[in-house]
Amino acid sequence: MALTSLDDLVAAIPPGAMLAVPTDYSGVAMAATAALVRRGTDNLHLICVPASGMQADILVGDGLVATLETSAVTLGEAGGAPRFQAAARDASIRLIEATCPAIHAALLAAQKGVPFMPIRGIIGSDVLAHRADWKVIDNPFAADDPIVIVPALSPDIALFHAPEADRFGNVRIGRRRELATMAYAAKTTLVTVERISDTSLLADERDAAGVLPALYVSQIAIARRGAWPLGLWGEYPADGAEIARYAQMARTPEGFRAYMDAFVQRARAA
Repeated sequence: MALTSLDDLVAAIPPGAMLAVPTDYSGVAMAATAALVRRGTDNLHLICVPASGMQADILVGDGLVATLETSAVTLGEAGGAPRFQAAARDASIRLIEATCPAIHAALLAAQKGVPFMPIRGIIGSDVLAHRADWKVIDNPFAADDPIVIVPALSPDIALFHAPEADRFGNVRIGRRRELATMAYAAKTTLVTVERISDTSLLADERDAAGVLPALYVSQIAIARRGAWPLGLWGEYPADGAEIARYAQMARTPEGFRAYMDAFVQRARAA
């Protein structure tokens, strides 16, 4: 297992990388996000699998994202994502609109080593009109049955946070299969975890299905409470008050900057 420091793990993400990150409930590497901000790793092509919230809003607000590919960016009960909304309004980022099934299908195509994946449910939507790379073809096995195909999507890097890894490099992901899909499709997978186990996570047949094998994991770093202020399944809930405070402060560039200064300092201290 390549166990490394958080700073060294984030250093493996170069400017301009196509970076895949998971939705808020799946295990978001917020400590690594703060480290990315410290490094100023910019020009990112951020792929949200399939949506994002505070993580994407922070990276966009800090000017680190050139292209954002997502089905949504929202802070949930805290409201809209203010820095994303501002960037979308002034066109300071390239926004590639997608749908949740399309993003999963594109990653699945990369996992399987095929150039595209057929999906349903998009024909007639406005999204299809804005995606020249999504094609409508005739179903070769049925008449009068058009179907959409989306090209394979292979991120340079997948980044997420998980409760546990073992000293062999296996990572517990539980039922969060989107994390496995990201790792299978990406060229490199970087994971932060709460802790390292000395016992193989694959040793027990009852738990092994919820473990991402070390074969698909490039580097691991320990970051305790590394998803905060977002929650981590089975470990701690989201800090709703902190997310709401961010949502309020990030409404203005000045408030966002003040929040980020404290956020980065807190993450560095941790």
